[in-house]
Amino acid sequence: MKKEIFQGAAVALITPFTEDGINFDELARVIEDQIAGGTDAIVITGTTGESATMTDAEHRAVIKFACEQVKGRIPVIAGTGSNETAYAIQLSQYAESVGADALLVVTPYYNKCTQNGLVAHYTAIADSVNIPLILYDVPSRTGVGIQTETYVKLAQHPNIAAVKEANGDLSKILRLRAAVGDALTIYSGNDDQIIPILSLGGKGVISVLSNVAPQDTHKMCELYFEGKTAEAAKMQIDYCDLIDALFCEVNPIPVKTAMQLLGYQTGPLRMPLSPMEPAHEEKLKTALRQHGLLK
Repeated sequence: MKKEIFQGAAVALITPFTEDGINFDELARVIEDQIAGGTDAIVITGTTGESATMTDAEHRAVIKFACEQVKGRIPVIAGTGSNETAYAIQLSQYAESVGADALLVVTPYYNKCTQNGLVAHYTAIADSVNIPLILYDVPSRTGVGIQTETYVKLAQHPNIAAVKEANGDLSKILRLRAAVGDALTIYSGNDDQIIPILSLGGKGVISVLSNVAPQDTHKMCELYFEGKTAEAAKMQIDYCDLIDALFCEVNPIPVKTAMQLLGYQTGPLRMPLSPMEPAHEEKLKTALRQHGLLK
């Protein structure tokens, strides 16, 4: 079995912006609050971090800053995916050079590719670095999903260690687990499937919920690993309302709105993302209050 990158709840971190760049002071505050809250790993410049709207210089600067701020206390996983393999390689090599512990690499989007193309893409990236890759399967966003047979091929690479599975299909995840065994660590990519995926042998979640509830998201996983499955399942069920509210509009609109409500200076969403609709924001406020996060 390959070395486990983390176990438990990793936060898919937001990126605080100013009107013309990155709010690094607030990013430091968010990172420190996450570590204090028991987050098991930091995932920087992922979907929730709005990496798709960052310049190359911003993307690199945020990865470097996160590694320097964390200082090895917990793993830092850098989102370095792209629909251009050459650029993904350059960004992945940079992330490794500034101290990232692992890479989160989404499937190519828009131009898409075949399953053979996925094997070639991920193999080229994995060959170019000496830190582990987490494959990121989120077909609802990218238009291409990783098939079981492709996972079997990719699992043979020593640097391809895990998958963030956000296809929403537990039956496919079951077959993935059956096909690759322990050759790939499986992390939930959906907050409403944390406990179901742990029950299939998953090792944790890369979580949007953790931005606002790091302690409880960590605790949910911890309870499961301690064998307190009924308590863990109850937490999963109890958080259904807040999870739904955090995804009632496209991520990360709701979670950045939630963080702003909780007192963080998250700054503007980058277009084409737009401010949250008032009715949805009220739903979000209600759920935050229900969990004691907002007065």
